[in-house]
Amino acid sequence: MAEWGRQFTPSTVGGPTTGGVLLAYEVARVLGVRGIFCETDEQHGGRAFQRGFKLQPGERVMVVDDIVTTGGSLVDAVEAVRKGGGVPVCVAAVADRTGGKVDFGGLPFFAATDVVMESYEAAACPLCQAGVPLKVT
Repeated sequence: MAEWGRQFTPSTVGGPTTGGVLLAYEVARVLGVRGIFCETDEQHGGRAFQRGFKLQPGERVMVVDDIVTTGGSLVDAVEAVRKGGGVPVCVAAVADRTGGKVDFGGLPFFAATDVVMESYEAAACPLCQAGVPLKVT
């Protein structure tokens, strides 16, 4: 992730809580830049950089997370960068479950791996319809 992101010359790596916190710090460490994270913004909705994290106007930010399921956390993190005055330059994740269907507003996107995992609403679940019991291990 870090080597791919280096071409976009970020000065900061940011990620959403919870999955992006450690990745932001480790990718930033490899790149030799600052790592920060954004949290749920209870007051305004979405996510925001809190706990003293501030972005300089125009600061270039690579946004990272662990798993992309809907892309919502990363979309919120990208928006938090913009609201904070920064410029999101790319997005990266360890695994993409969307099959490449998520769009981060045209930002370059990298996933270390793609994971195909079907998910269903309960009413549409074939195993539920077949009466297969849930196994708890």
